[in-house]
Amino acid sequence: MADKAPLPSNIGTYLGRRFVEFGVEDFFCVPGDYNLVLLDQLLVVPGLRMINCCNELNAGYAADGYARVKGVGVLVVTFTVGGLSAINAVAGAYSDNLPLVVISGGPNSNDFGTERVLHHTIGHPNFRQTLECYKQVTCHQAVIKSMENAAQKIDESLEMALKCKKPVYIEVACNLSGVEHGSLLGPRPLIFPTELSNESELHACVDDILGVLSAAVKPVLVSGCRIRKHDAKEALKLLADACGYAFASMPNGKGMIDEDHPNYIGTYWGQVSDPYVCETVESADFYLFIGPVFNDYTTTGYSTLVKEEKMIMIRGREVSICGRKRYHGVRMADVLELLSRKVKKNDASMKNFERMFVPPGNPPALGKGEKLQTNVLMHHIQALVTEGNFALCVETGDSWFNGQKLRLPKGTPYEFQMQYGSIGWSVGATLGMSTALKDERRVLALIGDGSFQMTAQDVSSMVRFGANPLIILINNDGYTIEVEIHDGPYNNILQWDYCKMVDAVSNGQTAFTYKVTTETEAEEALRLACSKERSKHLNFIECMIDRDDCSKELLEWGSRVAAANGRPPSMS
Repeated sequence: MADKAPLPSNIGTYLGRRFVEFGVEDFFCVPGDYNLVLLDQLLVVPGLRMINCCNELNAGYAADGYARVKGVGVLVVTFTVGGLSAINAVAGAYSDNLPLVVISGGPNSNDFGTERVLHHTIGHPNFRQTLECYKQVTCHQAVIKSMENAAQKIDESLEMALKCKKPVYIEVACNLSGVEHGSLLGPRPLIFPTELSNESELHACVDDILGVLSAAVKPVLVSGCRIRKHDAKEALKLLADACGYAFASMPNGKGMIDEDHPNYIGTYWGQVSDPYVCETVESADFYLFIGPVFNDYTTTGYSTLVKEEKMIMIRGREVSICGRKRYHGVRMADVLELLSRKVKKNDASMKNFERMFVPPGNPPALGKGEKLQTNVLMHHIQALVTEGNFALCVETGDSWFNGQKLRLPKGTPYEFQMQYGSIGWSVGATLGMSTALKDERRVLALIGDGSFQMTAQDVSSMVRFGANPLIILINNDGYTIEVEIHDGPYNNILQWDYCKMVDAVSNGQTAFTYKVTTETEAEEALRLACSKERSKHLNFIECMIDRDDCSKELLEWGSRVAAANGRPPSMS
């Protein structure tokens, strides 16, 4: 057999080989005339598959979901009209510290510096509008208008994405994508300098923390979402094992730690926490927060009762101790590892939690003729999620609160978007996560009907590319999370026949749909969706839920967020 022809040495194949080097096997795109030659070149790179989506926003959400699993996501769009359509998804990836590489086709290199007006622009003869917008939601931007520095600009961009764990934007002139050049012959290995802690600061910092903790009676440990950005998951587990403290996670940190840890007590979310968690955390004499983000959502409208003078806060390269001392230049993982070797075990807060804790009871069995309720549905979903079988993707809305109550088996991925909270994110993210996970495990998505209507088209991409998620659609007739913050006619939506919609976009390819109104019907639909015969394909279960059926946590949270939003203006 003749040897395969070598890959051409151009911008498209150079990018593709870099992506394969990073473990990327799939990229997401919407074609347009400025990126077509670039797509041609990406398609010839072995080991790289194109997932072309219904629109750029969904493609961006899919790349976001992919990055959560693989560590890097790739999105390819066309100039301006495509880039601006995707920018909301890129902003969400920025908020969650995800390395997302956004590649846009650009104008012909000969058009730069002219007074020509081009299509897909806003009619101005300069071509910087998209670039200027992306400066707000990426950590680095590059416009490639010549072959001589293309490889350098590409590598600088990729290095920044991986170093900062943020999106980057690369714009490639449409007439350069397929041009061969010697500098693009083959990517050389990228070298990433290893960040080190300042040793003297590190030891002084840990000694200062130990001085506080050794005097504490019942300290607690609380983890936040930034442990992923700073690669501190394993170091945090070492500390949790060593200290013996009651151990909680902030709501946006769920899924980043193993919830089977013997000292894990649940989600700390102020007054909407799991039962007894709030009391355990807020009654502690000291709390150790690892990688927290305190915003109005994670603090339930800034109503939590934690105090700075009792808080040790370990961030990326900074530690704050009780509001009186700060250390800089110390890596989160290094601080946690050194603490784990020196801390004295203290299980007083765990015993305090165990004294208060009463295991939750099972919801009522409603019987065949009774209407399905959310708490009953979630009881069956909890039974469904076992070690190694599902990754969860949870949409903004009441699904946030129901998902927080799921106890995750060891190693179960759990993804949601709390900081940015873009309604509709989960449909694309489900596509991206399913694509990244392939046969490793299945994605179970919890999505509300209002959210689903925003991005439903790319269910067709899931079917087309062989993704097999189990989508649970909670049909409660509108934007329930908005209703509980501030209700009005704008929270109403037109009811769709969702199962028929999924059948229509599947268009004869295999996908299974179920519409359930009772507990018995829901049990049977879940059983079928997880059967060997059906689990290799997309399964979509529409669950009919009463409009007023929402979690008590959402009711409490909604009223507190509404109060925070509605504070009167300060009078000078």
